[in-house]
Amino acid sequence: MALINITVAMSKRALALLWAGLLPVQVLPAPLSAQPLQSQTTQLLERSWQKLDAQLRALDQLLPTEPEPPVGNVLATPQLPANLIKANQAANGPIQPANAVAAPPLDLPTAQQLQAEGVASLSLEQALAIAFANSPSLQAQREQVAAALASLQAAMGSYWPTISAFANGGYEGARSTTTSNKPNDNLGFGPLFDPAGLLDSAGKPTAGPFYVPNGGSVAATSGEWGIEGGLQLKYALLNFARTPTVRAARASLEQQRNTYANQLRSLQLQVSEAYYQLQQNDQLVRVYDANLRNDLLILQDTLDLKQAGLVPRLNVLRRRAILASDEETLIQSLADRAVARRLLAVLLNLPASVIPSPSDPIVVQPRWPLDLESSLLAAYRGNPELEAILATRTALSQQSQATAAGLLPKLSLFASAGGNSSQTSLGNFALAGGGCCGSTALPLSSTSGGDWSAGLTFTWLLFDAGNTAGQARALAKREAAAAQQYAATRNDIRLRIEQAFFNHEASLAKLSSARRGVAAALEAFREARLRYLTGLDSELNLSNTQERLINSLVQRLNATVNVNITYAKLLKELLPMPRDSNAPIQPQLQLTQPQLSSSAPGQP
Repeated sequence: MALINITVAMSKRALALLWAGLLPVQVLPAPLSAQPLQSQTTQLLERSWQKLDAQLRALDQLLPTEPEPPVGNVLATPQLPANLIKANQAANGPIQPANAVAAPPLDLPTAQQLQAEGVASLSLEQALAIAFANSPSLQAQREQVAAALASLQAAMGSYWPTISAFANGGYEGARSTTTSNKPNDNLGFGPLFDPAGLLDSAGKPTAGPFYVPNGGSVAATSGEWGIEGGLQLKYALLNFARTPTVRAARASLEQQRNTYANQLRSLQLQVSEAYYQLQQNDQLVRVYDANLRNDLLILQDTLDLKQAGLVPRLNVLRRRAILASDEETLIQSLADRAVARRLLAVLLNLPASVIPSPSDPIVVQPRWPLDLESSLLAAYRGNPELEAILATRTALSQQSQATAAGLLPKLSLFASAGGNSSQTSLGNFALAGGGCCGSTALPLSSTSGGDWSAGLTFTWLLFDAGNTAGQARALAKREAAAAQQYAATRNDIRLRIEQAFFNHEASLAKLSSARRGVAAALEAFREARLRYLTGLDSELNLSNTQERLINSLVQRLNATVNVNITYAKLLKELLPMPRDSNAPIQPQLQLTQPQLSSSAPGQP
């Protein structure tokens, strides 16, 4: 409604000035009829104000209602949210080693850890060292390298024979009955098998000791303890898949190691960009805070001039609108800095209770020491991203050969030797029908022995419905796809280097222009403010000069940060990193002289 009231007041004032003859008539539209000029002009002006008033009323209907009463003190600034203030508090001191240790990977932060947040300052080198030690993705890649090494060691074992030991033992019990269905006196074995073949002490005939009548039986319970053990040896004399399998495992290890080195490069770039962006957000907060303080001083000067009748009310309204807009910019910059801090904390995998803050001042990196051609040649030479693709292609080729070798014959040697021992006991005898089988009833007996064997095994897969051949073709196609991926990555590397190189050169040039622009804008703002205070210049010119000064400061800051970011992007493509996941990592922020020598054109 304030806009409508102002519009109505301005329309009435314009009409009054027009009737009084103080408003120039020549600035109004030309007459459309033969009516008097002043009457036609008045109608046109009233019609224009009515349209504007209708538009403002419609706009006022769209605006939400004010949740708070109008501001009484125009020089007062709004209170910032408590969470925003907490996230932007100053650093308590440098980061301590205990606060740089990552939490266990499977832990979740507690409410106490999330509430007990403390801001700690750290340098870019410290941030890189912490990231190299704490990064979960980097640690996962280290595990991948260790797994690939273990797979290679396992594949190397195929050149050696396998020796295994075997043993078994146990107890077996049974109850059995043996019955004679026919007497054994007709075998012609003599009187010992005759039912009356012997005489007793009284001279009466009696059965021989081995005579078994018809229906004679014996029942006994048996138990047997046994143990057996030995050694087995197997050795593949002829296996065409063994060597390609080992070579594929070695290539996979190289691929994982190059991936690890490239991941180190990428992580350094991510941390560097996040650190530089946080530096930029820190500086933007300072710039916008200083701008807001300056708005308050100019608004106070405008109120004093308005009180003295030297400037119109319009100047005060414009300065209040500028103050509100700059307050919004400062609040958003505080939110951006809080987010930038959290982004860096995530990259460093810091504990939930630690918020990082940059301690390094914003220092411009030097000009990139190589030209574009030398940078490209050095980036292609030994690039771990390209080497990883070549290693993947080699692994696929060897895997294809190993798979195809499944159709070739295999010859293996086997040998085994061992021994066995057992003990059998019989008991709980029960005789019936005259008895039976006494000669086989041994109460306790033992058996022992040994055996060995050796020979050759020959296998040849003659038909598998094209299964093996199809798998080999699939691997060969993946190998061809890896070659195309190599070409695409090579082109991406060139594009990344050219983009970073040209933007680096442009940022350095823009930084030089921005420095001159800041100096000129600052001097212009000082002069414009003095002229405004003395009544020699308008508030509108002062506002434009102030806005130009802030834009110049932001442009200089952006150019400085862009110089550092583009340098970091170029460094990422050439920075040597260890392939060994157990080797120490030393953060490097600039291209050193030994690296320049190795990157010179024509070097092998």
